[in-house]
Amino acid sequence: MKALPESMTVFERGWLSSNNVLFASGEGTAIVDTGYASHAPQTLALVKQKLGARRLDLIVNTHLHSDHCGGNALLQHQYACDTLIPSSEAHAVRAWDEEALTFRATGQRCERFGFTGTIENGAKLELGGFDWNVLGAPGHDPHSLMLHCPETRVLISADALWENGFGVIFPELEGDSGFAEERAVLGLISTLDVDIVIPGHGAPFADVARALDVAFSRLDYLQADPARNAKNALKVLIVFKLMEVRAMSFDAVLAMTEQARSMRAAADALAPPNERRALIETLVGELARGGSVNVSGAMVSAA
Repeated sequence: MKALPESMTVFERGWLSSNNVLFASGEGTAIVDTGYASHAPQTLALVKQKLGARRLDLIVNTHLHSDHCGGNALLQHQYACDTLIPSSEAHAVRAWDEEALTFRATGQRCERFGFTGTIENGAKLELGGFDWNVLGAPGHDPHSLMLHCPETRVLISADALWENGFGVIFPELEGDSGFAEERAVLGLISTLDVDIVIPGHGAPFADVARALDVAFSRLDYLQADPARNAKNALKVLIVFKLMEVRAMSFDAVLAMTEQARSMRAAADALAPPNERRALIETLVGELARGGSVNVSGAMVSAA
């Protein structure tokens, strides 16, 4: 895989936090996505270590799921930097509507942050001395964006494309369209000149054709039976929460699936309310057998 430009640094994070892309050039400094709230001090330490005495000028968020914007508040406090968010999320951030921003819906958290500007499909940004095109990437999230630099042939794909799939198609959980949008985004990526993809999670990769084949196959599988998407979403959200808090009682896991809107919608697609406990027992058992969680008595913990 060819090297990234010297003005770009990728902080590959664990699955609780999205990857961060730091830019530093004569024109200024910027970071794309900031990880989850519990990792915010680590995010700040990584930025400080790389920038040294330089200040961070700008935060750019591809979308506002908690694992992509959870470090915004601390970085803003430290650097008083500008922040660009997707334009369609501006009202929710201004009002700090945690339901619309999906933090409560997914059982996650994010410290309140502000913004100084917005971006949307068709916008252009200068980052690291290069021009980047902002591309709409609905599917995983209706507000999500990607960044593409034709000159360097680099794509920051967020959760629209990973090396082995893509993020949960959340809109489908609540009856909105998401599969068609994800298919269109994958089709768009296939038309771009790209040598390196920097995904929201996982290492940067160069075999874009293979990744697209995997993603299209995965999408076909999920779309053939929407219950598969619901099951995947519920498992992902349970594991995500356990990565944050490390351990929970089974009853707490069950309560969370009933209280968090997206989790409840996923569970409703799989079983009626009177069978909810049996459903979560089955899913936790499958996660344990797969090595994603550990079960000890009434406690469930991250593996």
